[in-house]
Amino acid sequence: MWQGDRPIYLQIRDLIIARIIDSDTVTAPLPSVRALAGELAVNPLTVAKAYQELRAAGLVAARKGVGLYIEPGAAAALLESERAAFIATDWPRIRRRIDRLGLTAADLFASAEA
Repeated sequence: MWQGDRPIYLQIRDLIIARIIDSDTVTAPLPSVRALAGELAVNPLTVAKAYQELRAAGLVAARKGVGLYIEPGAAAALLESERAAFIATDWPRIRRRIDRLGLTAADLFASAEA
């Protein structure tokens, strides 16, 4: 599951960010450090560091006595950031490959319908 060259806490942070973006409901608290550590089979300190990164980025906030919650607007901000990153980095690479393979829009749409 874990990519060897990236710190696990960053991979966990990115996993939670993906869950925030993909989630329809962001009102439930995040899993506790222990619960998530058990689910992912990692050290609780690793999860705590990932949560600390999310708090520092302003994506989650602690509510005294109840846990960490996703900040209002975090999902929309993350989605916009993901879109901008895709357009800036991924799309040019994908476009070059499409051109190199000689694919047309019709080819792409036909494969999407299949």
